[in-house]
Amino acid sequence: MGDRLEGKVVIITGGTSGIGYRTVEIFVEQGARVLIAARSEDVGQALADRLGDSAFFVRTDVTQEDDIRAMIDAAIKRWGQIDCLFNNASGGTAFSPIDELSYTDFLAAMELQVGSVFLGMKYVTPLMKKQRSGSIINCASIAGISVGCGPTLYSMGKAAVISLTKSTAIELAEFGVRVNCISPGGIVTPMLIGGHKDHGMTDQEAERALGRISAFFEEDYPLKRAGTPEDIAYAAVYLASDESPHTTGENLVVDTGITLGRSATLQAERGALMQKAISGT
Repeated sequence: MGDRLEGKVVIITGGTSGIGYRTVEIFVEQGARVLIAARSEDVGQALADRLGDSAFFVRTDVTQEDDIRAMIDAAIKRWGQIDCLFNNASGGTAFSPIDELSYTDFLAAMELQVGSVFLGMKYVTPLMKKQRSGSIINCASIAGISVGCGPTLYSMGKAAVISLTKSTAIELAEFGVRVNCISPGGIVTPMLIGGHKDHGMTDQEAERALGRISAFFEEDYPLKRAGTPEDIAYAAVYLASDESPHTTGENLVVDTGITLGRSATLQAERGALMQKAISGT
């Protein structure tokens, strides 16, 4: 238990799985009161019940404007304030070459990846401007800053989230409202394998697949470890807390160093191969 978020009222979208689920738990452990916004009613209500008076669940489809308005209104009605909105909800996109993607695929990706963030920010901003305080955190991705880290539509959407974050950060700064984003990379969650049951995978097979992904990250990534939801949750704690009053418009990359390039060892090996090619030995 801690007190880094004592007295804060926080909304976390996508709070019933992966990064969102663990972030809800950690925010409550740090003293926050949390509105869990997600579509999965059974999981969301069970989580809220377990966390007691510090959390409650509101079924929310983040692509629906009425749902976002209701989510904001519910937090205000219950607690009278909103100190932080974590736009965490996300999802996969069509994974095809550009010439095989449809315009419907494009619109669906924009609606989920960008539209949901826009709506959350739009409807929480009036209250935060009135309070003259608040922290908005958007979940982006290293796919938004580095080519080849995700499908085209997913990467496009996350790049837009980063730009939206920076644009609104300067717009809202004079009102005391901070806007930042977090770009995860190499975080092992079920999202990496999508809806595994839709692909005929059992829960056990999915768990083994995630284990293999973890092993790959531990071998391939510079810090030699796979990322966990806790890594993102604690980054969000910092941005939501009073520890970051001087921080706005930032994209906090949490990716075990993968966007820096290959590890020093691999670079040395490649350098040696290059020297052999040059010398002809």
